[in-house]
Amino acid sequence: MDQPVRIPDLSDRPHQLTVERVMAAPPGLLYAALTQGFDIWFAAPGSVLMKPAVNEPFFFETEVEGKRSPHYGRFLRLQPDRLVEFTWVTGADGTEGAETVVSIEFVHQPRGIRLRLRHSGFPTEAARDRHRAAWPLVLEQLDRRTGLAV
Repeated sequence: MDQPVRIPDLSDRPHQLTVERVMAAPPGLLYAALTQGFDIWFAAPGSVLMKPAVNEPFFFETEVEGKRSPHYGRFLRLQPDRLVEFTWVTGADGTEGAETVVSIEFVHQPRGIRLRLRHSGFPTEAARDRHRAAWPLVLEQLDRRTGLAV
C-alpha cells in the first residue's frame, strides 16, 4: 500500500517567492532535467541520488568555489510535462535547515514554455531573498544546459 504524501506545515513560515522564465527546451526535457538529471545542469556530477517518484527522497550537492552544499528533499507531486513539486532543505546559507516547498509549473504559450517556480516556507526574509536572487540564475543555467537556449 502506498504511504500518503506528508505535506510540510508552512503555516509559521510565510515567506515565499515566485520566479518565471520562458524556456527554450520542451516540457519533456525540462521535466526530465528536474526529476532525474540535476547533475547535467545544477548538481555536482556524481552526487545525485534521485528517483522520480512521489514520496521518494533525493539528495545532491552543489559546489561553488570549492564549497560543497548538500541539498535534500522528497517529491510531493509529479505530473509529466506539467508539474514538479518537491521539498527542499539546505543549510545555513540556504533554507536554514527548514523544509521548504518548490512547485514548478510548465505553462504552454505561443513562444515556448513559461516555467513558473514558486518556493514557499522560508523561515526568514533573508533566506527568501537569497533564493529570490539565485533562482533566476539557476533557471537561466537550466535553460542553457538543456542545450536549446538561443
